[in-house]
Amino acid sequence: MLLRAPSSALSLANSLPDNLTPLFSSSSSSSSSILKLSPPRNAGASLVVSASKGANTRPLTGVVFEPFEEVKKELSLIPSAPQVSLARQKYTDACEAAVNEQINVEYNVSYVYHSMYAYFDRDNVALKGLAKFFKESSEEERDHAEKLMEYQNKRGGRVTLESLIKPLCEYDNEEKGDALYAMELALSLEKLTNEKLLHLHKVAEDNQDVQMTEFIESEFLGEQIEAIKKISEYVAQLRRLGKGHGVWHFDQMLLHEEA
Repeated sequence: MLLRAPSSALSLANSLPDNLTPLFSSSSSSSSSILKLSPPRNAGASLVVSASKGANTRPLTGVVFEPFEEVKKELSLIPSAPQVSLARQKYTDACEAAVNEQINVEYNVSYVYHSMYAYFDRDNVALKGLAKFFKESSEEERDHAEKLMEYQNKRGGRVTLESLIKPLCEYDNEEKGDALYAMELALSLEKLTNEKLLHLHKVAEDNQDVQMTEFIESEFLGEQIEAIKKISEYVAQLRRLGKGHGVWHFDQMLLHEEA
Protein backbone atom coordinates (compact mmCIF):
# COMPACT_ATOMS: atom_id res chain seq x y z
CA MET A 1 0.00 0.00 0.00
CA LEU A 2 1.09 3.61 -0.46
CA LEU A 3 0.60 6.33 2.16
CA ARG A 4 1.06 9.85 0.90
CA ALA A 5 1.19 12.95 3.05
CA PRO A 6 1.28 16.61 1.95
CA SER A 7 4.74 18.03 1.61
CA SER A 8 3.77 20.82 4.03
CA ALA A 9 3.42 18.29 6.83
CA LEU A 10 7.07 17.31 6.44
CA SER A 11 8.51 20.84 6.37
CA LEU A 12 8.35 21.52 10.13
CA ALA A 13 11.94 20.54 10.81
CA ASN A 14 13.22 22.43 7.80
CA SER A 15 11.50 25.66 8.84
CA LEU A 16 12.88 25.79 12.40
CA PRO A 17 14.87 28.84 13.48
CA ASP A 18 18.63 28.41 13.44
CA ASN A 19 18.87 28.68 17.21
CA LEU A 20 16.53 25.70 17.89
CA THR A 21 17.62 22.05 17.95
CA PRO A 22 15.03 19.25 17.59
CA LEU A 23 15.02 16.57 20.25
CA PHE A 24 12.57 13.60 19.98
CA SER A 25 11.45 11.74 23.06
CA SER A 26 8.63 9.43 24.13
CA SER A 27 6.72 9.49 27.40
CA SER A 28 5.21 6.09 28.43
CA SER A 29 3.17 7.52 31.30
CA SER A 30 1.16 9.86 29.09
CA SER A 31 1.12 7.60 25.98
CA SER A 32 2.23 10.54 23.86
CA SER A 33 5.10 11.42 21.58
CA ILE A 34 6.80 14.80 22.20
CA LEU A 35 8.84 16.91 19.83
CA LYS A 36 10.86 19.23 22.04
CA LEU A 37 12.66 22.12 20.43
CA SER A 38 15.45 23.31 22.69
CA PRO A 39 17.33 26.59 22.22
CA PRO A 40 21.05 26.98 22.97
CA ARG A 41 22.07 26.46 26.62
CA ASN A 42 22.38 30.18 27.29
CA ALA A 43 18.74 30.76 26.39
CA GLY A 44 16.05 30.70 29.00
CA ALA A 45 13.01 29.30 27.17
CA SER A 46 12.00 26.23 25.15
CA LEU A 47 9.23 25.35 22.75
CA VAL A 48 7.38 22.02 23.19
CA VAL A 49 5.04 20.54 20.56
CA SER A 50 3.07 17.58 21.91
CA ALA A 51 1.01 14.99 19.97
CA SER A 52 -1.12 12.64 22.08
CA LYS A 53 -4.48 10.87 21.94
CA GLY A 54 -6.28 13.59 23.85
CA ALA A 55 -4.36 16.59 22.68
CA ASN A 56 -5.68 16.77 19.14
CA THR A 57 -9.02 15.37 17.98
CA ARG A 58 -8.94 16.75 14.48
CA PRO A 59 -9.08 14.10 11.72
CA LEU A 60 -5.92 13.32 9.78
CA THR A 61 -6.28 14.72 6.26
CA GLY A 62 -4.22 14.60 3.11
CA VAL A 63 -3.39 10.83 3.38
CA VAL A 64 -4.12 8.79 0.26
CA PHE A 65 -4.53 4.96 0.35
CA GLU A 66 -3.77 3.07 -2.87
CA PRO A 67 -3.86 -0.79 -2.93
CA PHE A 68 -1.37 -2.72 -5.04
CA GLU A 69 -2.41 -3.38 -8.60
CA GLU A 70 -2.02 -7.12 -7.90
CA VAL A 71 -4.50 -6.89 -5.03
CA LYS A 72 -6.98 -5.12 -7.28
CA LYS A 73 -6.73 -8.01 -9.71
CA GLU A 74 -7.32 -10.62 -6.98
CA LEU A 75 -10.25 -8.70 -5.59
CA SER A 76 -11.92 -8.81 -8.98
CA LEU A 77 -11.54 -12.61 -9.06
CA ILE A 78 -13.29 -13.28 -5.73
CA PRO A 79 -16.67 -14.85 -6.57
CA SER A 80 -19.84 -13.32 -5.20
CA ALA A 81 -22.20 -16.27 -5.80
CA PRO A 82 -22.83 -18.15 -2.52
CA GLN A 83 -22.52 -21.60 -4.14
CA VAL A 84 -19.01 -20.90 -5.48
CA SER A 85 -15.92 -21.64 -3.36
CA LEU A 86 -13.99 -18.64 -2.04
CA ALA A 87 -10.86 -20.68 -1.29
CA ARG A 88 -10.36 -22.16 -4.76
CA GLN A 89 -7.17 -21.00 -6.47
CA LYS A 90 -5.36 -22.65 -9.38
CA TYR A 91 -7.28 -25.90 -8.83
CA THR A 92 -8.32 -27.32 -12.19
CA ASP A 93 -11.42 -29.34 -13.01
CA ALA A 94 -9.19 -32.26 -14.02
CA CYS A 95 -7.57 -32.37 -10.57
CA GLU A 96 -10.94 -32.12 -8.86
CA ALA A 97 -12.33 -35.02 -10.93
CA ALA A 98 -9.23 -37.16 -10.30
CA VAL A 99 -9.48 -36.65 -6.53
CA ASN A 100 -13.15 -37.69 -6.61
CA GLU A 101 -12.19 -40.82 -8.57
CA GLN A 102 -9.56 -41.71 -5.97
CA ILE A 103 -12.09 -41.23 -3.17
CA ASN A 104 -14.31 -43.77 -4.90
CA VAL A 105 -11.37 -46.20 -5.26
CA GLU A 106 -10.53 -45.97 -1.56
CA TYR A 107 -14.14 -46.54 -0.49
CA ASN A 108 -14.53 -49.56 -2.80
CA VAL A 109 -11.34 -51.16 -1.49
CA SER A 110 -12.51 -50.48 2.05
CA TYR A 111 -15.82 -52.18 1.20
CA VAL A 112 -14.04 -55.34 -0.01
CA TYR A 113 -11.85 -55.47 3.09
CA HIS A 114 -14.93 -55.11 5.28
CA SER A 115 -16.48 -58.07 3.48
CA MET A 116 -13.34 -60.12 4.18
CA TYR A 117 -13.55 -59.16 7.85
CA ALA A 118 -17.15 -60.40 7.99
CA TYR A 119 -16.18 -63.71 6.35
CA PHE A 120 -13.25 -64.55 8.67
CA ASP A 121 -15.26 -63.50 11.73
CA ARG A 122 -17.90 -66.20 11.10
CA ASP A 123 -18.24 -68.89 13.76
CA ASN A 124 -17.53 -71.68 11.24
CA VAL A 125 -14.39 -69.91 9.92
CA ALA A 126 -13.15 -68.38 13.20
CA LEU A 127 -9.84 -66.95 12.04
CA LYS A 128 -9.82 -63.94 14.35
CA GLY A 129 -6.39 -62.71 13.32
CA LEU A 130 -7.35 -62.43 9.67
CA ALA A 131 -10.66 -60.83 10.67
CA LYS A 132 -8.73 -58.25 12.72
CA PHE A 133 -6.27 -57.58 9.90
CA PHE A 134 -8.95 -57.00 7.28
CA LYS A 135 -11.05 -54.85 9.60
CA GLU A 136 -8.06 -52.59 10.24
CA SER A 137 -7.33 -52.52 6.51
CA SER A 138 -10.92 -51.45 5.81
CA GLU A 139 -10.69 -48.64 8.35
CA GLU A 140 -7.37 -47.48 6.90
CA GLU A 141 -8.78 -47.23 3.38
CA ARG A 142 -11.80 -45.33 4.67
CA ASP A 143 -9.45 -42.95 6.48
CA HIS A 144 -7.65 -42.37 3.17
CA ALA A 145 -10.97 -41.56 1.50
CA GLU A 146 -11.83 -39.06 4.24
CA LYS A 147 -8.37 -37.47 3.98
CA LEU A 148 -8.95 -36.97 0.26
CA MET A 149 -12.38 -35.50 0.97
CA GLU A 150 -10.85 -33.01 3.40
CA TYR A 151 -8.26 -32.05 0.79
CA GLN A 152 -10.96 -31.62 -1.84
CA ASN A 153 -12.82 -29.20 0.42
CA LYS A 154 -9.62 -27.42 1.37
CA ARG A 155 -8.82 -26.68 -2.28
CA GLY A 156 -12.35 -25.48 -2.99
CA GLY A 157 -13.50 -28.56 -4.93
CA ARG A 158 -16.81 -30.38 -4.61
CA VAL A 159 -16.86 -33.95 -3.26
CA THR A 160 -18.90 -36.30 -5.45
CA LEU A 161 -19.48 -39.84 -4.15
CA GLU A 162 -20.25 -42.70 -6.52
CA SER A 163 -22.05 -46.01 -5.95
CA LEU A 164 -20.07 -48.85 -4.35
CA ILE A 165 -19.61 -52.16 -6.16
CA LYS A 166 -20.92 -55.20 -4.30
CA PRO A 167 -17.94 -57.28 -3.07
CA LEU A 168 -17.61 -61.05 -2.74
CA CYS A 169 -19.10 -62.72 0.32
CA GLU A 170 -17.25 -66.07 0.05
CA TYR A 171 -13.46 -66.39 -0.01
CA ASP A 172 -12.88 -70.14 0.29
CA ASN A 173 -10.91 -71.44 -2.68
CA GLU A 174 -10.61 -75.15 -3.42
CA GLU A 175 -6.98 -74.92 -4.52
CA LYS A 176 -5.56 -72.17 -2.29
CA GLY A 177 -7.86 -72.11 0.72
CA ASP A 178 -9.51 -68.98 2.12
CA ALA A 179 -6.53 -67.36 3.88
CA LEU A 180 -4.15 -67.40 0.89
CA TYR A 181 -6.89 -66.52 -1.60
CA ALA A 182 -8.00 -63.49 0.47
CA MET A 183 -4.44 -62.30 1.04
CA GLU A 184 -3.59 -62.54 -2.66
CA LEU A 185 -6.72 -60.55 -3.43
CA ALA A 186 -5.63 -57.96 -0.85
CA LEU A 187 -2.22 -57.70 -2.54
CA SER A 188 -3.91 -57.11 -5.90
CA LEU A 189 -6.11 -54.40 -4.35
CA GLU A 190 -3.11 -52.60 -2.83
CA LYS A 191 -1.29 -52.63 -6.17
CA LEU A 192 -4.40 -51.35 -7.93
CA THR A 193 -4.70 -48.56 -5.38
CA ASN A 194 -1.05 -47.66 -5.92
CA GLU A 195 -1.58 -47.46 -9.69
CA LYS A 196 -4.55 -45.16 -9.16
CA LEU A 197 -2.51 -42.94 -6.83
CA LEU A 198 0.28 -42.70 -9.41
CA HIS A 199 -2.31 -41.68 -11.99
CA LEU A 200 -3.63 -39.05 -9.59
CA HIS A 201 -0.09 -37.78 -9.11
CA LYS A 202 0.40 -37.55 -12.89
CA VAL A 203 -2.81 -35.54 -13.28
CA ALA A 204 -1.48 -33.09 -10.68
CA GLU A 205 1.87 -32.87 -12.50
CA ASP A 206 0.24 -32.34 -15.89
CA ASN A 207 -1.78 -29.46 -14.44
CA GLN A 208 1.29 -28.02 -12.66
CA ASP A 209 -0.38 -28.34 -9.26
CA VAL A 210 2.65 -28.48 -6.97
CA GLN A 211 0.57 -28.46 -3.79
CA MET A 212 -1.40 -31.52 -4.91
CA THR A 213 1.70 -33.51 -5.91
CA GLU A 214 3.27 -32.78 -2.52
CA PHE A 215 0.08 -33.88 -0.75
CA ILE A 216 -0.04 -37.22 -2.60
CA GLU A 217 3.67 -37.91 -2.09
CA SER A 218 3.69 -37.11 1.62
CA GLU A 219 0.38 -38.73 2.59
CA PHE A 220 -0.03 -41.80 0.36
CA LEU A 221 2.77 -43.05 -1.88
CA GLY A 222 5.31 -44.10 0.76
CA GLU A 223 2.66 -45.74 2.90
CA GLN A 224 1.30 -47.63 -0.11
CA ILE A 225 4.69 -49.17 -0.89
CA GLU A 226 4.99 -50.31 2.74
CA ALA A 227 1.58 -51.99 2.56
CA ILE A 228 2.48 -53.82 -0.67
CA LYS A 229 5.71 -55.11 0.86
CA LYS A 230 3.96 -56.28 4.04
CA ILE A 231 1.14 -58.14 2.27
CA SER A 232 3.62 -59.67 -0.22
CA GLU A 233 5.41 -61.26 2.75
CA TYR A 234 2.11 -62.58 4.09
CA VAL A 235 1.33 -64.17 0.72
CA ALA A 236 4.78 -65.81 0.62
CA GLN A 237 4.33 -67.20 4.13
CA LEU A 238 0.85 -68.57 3.42
CA ARG A 239 2.08 -70.26 0.23
CA ARG A 240 4.63 -72.14 2.33
CA LEU A 241 2.00 -73.16 4.88
CA GLY A 242 -0.62 -74.50 2.48
CA LYS A 243 -4.14 -75.12 3.79
CA GLY A 244 -3.24 -77.11 6.89
CA HIS A 245 -2.68 -76.40 10.57
CA GLY A 246 -0.08 -73.76 9.82
CA VAL A 247 -2.83 -71.32 8.80
CA TRP A 248 -4.02 -71.29 12.41
CA HIS A 249 -0.53 -70.33 13.64
CA PHE A 250 -0.37 -67.59 10.99
CA ASP A 251 -3.75 -66.35 12.16
CA GLN A 252 -2.54 -66.24 15.77
CA MET A 253 0.47 -64.20 14.65
CA LEU A 254 -1.86 -61.63 13.06
CA LEU A 255 -4.15 -61.63 16.09
CA HIS A 256 -1.36 -60.65 18.49
CA GLU A 257 0.52 -58.39 16.10
CA GLU A 258 0.53 -54.70 16.97
CA ALA A 259 -1.38 -52.47 14.54
